[in-house]
Amino acid sequence: MNTSLSAERRAAELDALPGEVVDVLVVGLGVTGAGVALDAASRGLSVAAIDAHDLAFGTSRWSSKLVHGGLRYLASGQVDVAYESAVERGVLMTRTAPHLVQAVPFVLPLTPMVDRSQASLMRAGLFAGDVLRMAARTPRGVLPRPRRLSAVETLRLAPPLSPNGLRGGLLSWDGRLADDARLVIAIARTAAGLGARILTRCRALALSGDGAQVRDELTGREFAVRARAVVNATGVWAGGLVDGVALRPSRGTHLVLRGETLPDLSAGLHLPVPGASNRFVLVIPQEDGRVYVGLTDEPVDGPIPDVPEPTEADIGFLLDILGAALDVPLRRDQVAGAFAGLRPLLDGGPRDQADGTADLSRRHAVLTSRDGVVTVVGGKLTTYRRMAEDAVDAAVASAPHLDAGPSRTARLPLVGAAPPARLAALDAPRRLVRRYGTEAPLVAALAREDPALLEPAAPGLPVLRVELAWALRHEGALDAADLLDRRTRIGLVPADRAAALPIAESLLRTV
Repeated sequence: MNTSLSAERRAAELDALPGEVVDVLVVGLGVTGAGVALDAASRGLSVAAIDAHDLAFGTSRWSSKLVHGGLRYLASGQVDVAYESAVERGVLMTRTAPHLVQAVPFVLPLTPMVDRSQASLMRAGLFAGDVLRMAARTPRGVLPRPRRLSAVETLRLAPPLSPNGLRGGLLSWDGRLADDARLVIAIARTAAGLGARILTRCRALALSGDGAQVRDELTGREFAVRARAVVNATGVWAGGLVDGVALRPSRGTHLVLRGETLPDLSAGLHLPVPGASNRFVLVIPQEDGRVYVGLTDEPVDGPIPDVPEPTEADIGFLLDILGAALDVPLRRDQVAGAFAGLRPLLDGGPRDQADGTADLSRRHAVLTSRDGVVTVVGGKLTTYRRMAEDAVDAAVASAPHLDAGPSRTARLPLVGAAPPARLAALDAPRRLVRRYGTEAPLVAALAREDPALLEPAAPGLPVLRVELAWALRHEGALDAADLLDRRTRIGLVPADRAAALPIAESLLRTV
């Protein structure tokens, strides 16, 4: 099973594609599109999956990096969405990607801004979330139970909080991804190992139920791809390829802080948004020492950009919520970076602009056009696998000549996956184990050829040069942006990206 992606494999598979008819053509290689490719390939179908840019180029790399149990959806009455989230979180943490997802604690500080009735409701919500965990059959050893904290315990976990009026906190647990883009890469490579053709820099110019007109963005060559079924998984861009897909994109912005800005933070934070019953700003410490703060939920009108930009209003909103909880509020110049992503939410119909998008459903939908193109939209990163399963079911149903059994992906480990005990026994740097799982020793072994590859990609960064080399050889990276912005997340901080760029460009010439 060859899971490696490379420029050479891309070129060979692209050359062969115009002369064939594939069972399923997938357009879009974010988490959902990669999931569709894996689901279809695992059922024995021939698959070609294309993207105009790169793996995880769009919304999938701009998430909060959380695999969550749907507590917010439970609070808004979307019980089915909450349960689906809890089930899919358990699948990722226990079977398909335990190397990429780990349990992390979150503290909801009981500050003077949270009165006792609100605290009681929030505590009840956390315990309802634990009931969801049990219903999803996620073991207690994977996600511990929530509990009340004293003020001393709260400050021990989150020293930057203001102690003034602090009554304690509520402790809960959720799943955190080592990296959302790495999840997409693992899914795509697992699909490639089952025979799927994963083709980046291939833009779909037009779709129909029996294929697409495609352009190779590296050469400009245009050609037709013929398929028995076509799945449109392009997220917020879905309506540009298929008529009748009504979306209302929502912008979610995050801040990126350096670890020393919030020192000794050993738990994430849930900070209630004043005036909103079930909205929180999350403060999420990362393994690389950074801290993410997010996120906003703002409607977006007009053309959809390739790379959305955070607004100063969004940044100011997050700083205000964070500053109200801290002992020393943060300044704008302490924000090392910021990023924004667009959620492909289903349009619920006419509404006033002031209604916003915060209360739009996070359910996903699978739509089949008149000519048979299947479009999957809505949803969220946590439930990508179920979205993909439903899309492939619809594609098989719409194509009379496709023969495929039920989905297998709920029990199909992704590349690198293994039980925690096996991962702990691997002879490789811990950072590599947390990002590559069982492949970590192979990644480290590249440094036998060049010991300098075990040096940082730039001074002070945890990312090793060997990670960039591995991405070029096995993960389909084609240029410096692939290396710095998606295979690693160096690019989330502009200053770090500039420092690492010379090494990335050097490896592109030599690897």
